[in-house]
Amino acid sequence: MTTVLVVDDSRLARDMVSHVIASLHPDWTIVVAAGGEEALQKVGTSAPAAAVVDYNMPGMDGLTLAAGLIERFPGLPIGILTANVQEALKKKAEALGCRFIAKPITSDKIRAFLSEAGLSEPKP
Repeated sequence: MTTVLVVDDSRLARDMVSHVIASLHPDWTIVVAAGGEEALQKVGTSAPAAAVVDYNMPGMDGLTLAAGLIERFPGLPIGILTANVQEALKKKAEALGCRFIAKPITSDKIRAFLSEAGLSEPKP
């Protein structure tokens, strides 16, 4: 069973990303969290296949969460989702091995991230 972690403090953003993933892969499990601590608790020791993480969240930001997830699950594909398109943030995300996904959220951006993460395309 393929599991994808979706973390964003915005319910609308969580719902949008989850909807796109579910429409592409209805058989996948989507674990959602509103923040970093909740995300770490929900995944526990079970590695998701990929994670889509908002950068700008109260408490633990997305890069801090990404670093914690990578420490726990080396090689985990992580997309950092943000409206902050500053080059410095892109470089920090890339330094962690994360893909930068600029908001607004679109099906094409989520599909491209999943494809680049090595997850199979849905069957027609």
